[in-house]
Amino acid sequence: MTTIAHQVAQALIDIHAVSLSPNDPFTWASGLRSPIYCDNRLTIGYPKVRKLIASNLATAIKSQFPDVEVIGGTATAGIPHAAWVAAELNLPMVYIRSKPKDHGQGRQIEGPFKAGQKLVLIDDLISTGGSVLQAAAAAQKEGAEVLGIFGIFSYELAAGQRNFATANLPLTTLSNFSALLAVEEAADNLTPEQATSLNEWRQDPQAWSDAH
Repeated sequence: MTTIAHQVAQALIDIHAVSLSPNDPFTWASGLRSPIYCDNRLTIGYPKVRKLIASNLATAIKSQFPDVEVIGGTATAGIPHAAWVAAELNLPMVYIRSKPKDHGQGRQIEGPFKAGQKLVLIDDLISTGGSVLQAAAAAQKEGAEVLGIFGIFSYELAAGQRNFATANLPLTTLSNFSALLAVEEAADNLTPEQATSLNEWRQDPQAWSDAH
């Protein structure tokens, strides 16, 4: 049976938002070598894909947190998806800057927001969770009750799982590394050796990078 996770993974593959290359690794901005590269910003250019994402995020959010009052997006990649989800749910939407503005009113949360409101935060990609958890902390500092964090895709890294547990914030993503591998293996796009290498990367990205 094809799940939403598999559908979204396939959609990301189809538009080249996610690519696997265990034999010729990518170099991330951090300098790490990686067998996977994900650019979910590409999803905004494909109406069917962004509709698939928005409708399923909206369904998941309403199911888990029916009392949500505000949809928040992380700047910048989470903003368009938060807007589409907010439209689906007929809810207000805000976005959270990576840091407060250095001019004007110095806001970090942009949009109509009142302390005490129940907020769900949306990001496009979850790796270690650092940036979205910083955004969540900023929202909490302004008085938001952050119910949970939602994303399109997660690398399922152990460091990320630890960080969300430490922050005591639940994370839900539509798709993830496991679903991506399952789709690629089902299509015979990976050898057993490549699949093993990809799983080794997920378990310890730094060690994998050092070895490649």
